[in-house]
Amino acid sequence: MGTKEDFMQQAVALSRQQIDKTGCAPFAALVVKDGVVIGKGCNQVIFKSDPTSHGEVEALRDAAQHVGSWDLKGCDLYTTCEPCELCVAAIHWARISKVYYANTLEDCAPMNLNLDVLRSDVRNDIQNRSTPAEQVLHGEANQVLREWFASGNAQSF
Repeated sequence: MGTKEDFMQQAVALSRQQIDKTGCAPFAALVVKDGVVIGKGCNQVIFKSDPTSHGEVEALRDAAQHVGSWDLKGCDLYTTCEPCELCVAAIHWARISKVYYANTLEDCAPMNLNLDVLRSDVRNDIQNRSTPAEQVLHGEANQVLREWFASGNAQSF
């Protein structure tokens, strides 16, 4: 059983290892359950050509595979940087119990990450976001959704 600081040191070491190995951004995360690391992840956006491959998302994916479930209730996340909105959403859906972070998003200002548009988009209705959106085939897709609800499978969420 490690302390918060022990787990964060592991995450920091993983981020350093990643930049030395691949040159990717130094964002790493660990998922911990009952004092045991069950998931690890590093930012792989450039390496994998995947815009969702943030350290937190990779750690959540690894942990979910480890336990065989998307539901990570009772797990904590240790991340080397305050999560962005994408990662906050993934953390929410995974039902993480607590997040521990090291750097803040403000610390990343030299990277020129403009998160203001992202924050605005997340909070706005779909018609008021920066990327234009148009609803198409609502009736057909809604029928499938209603069939799924009727099947009872939606109860697992």
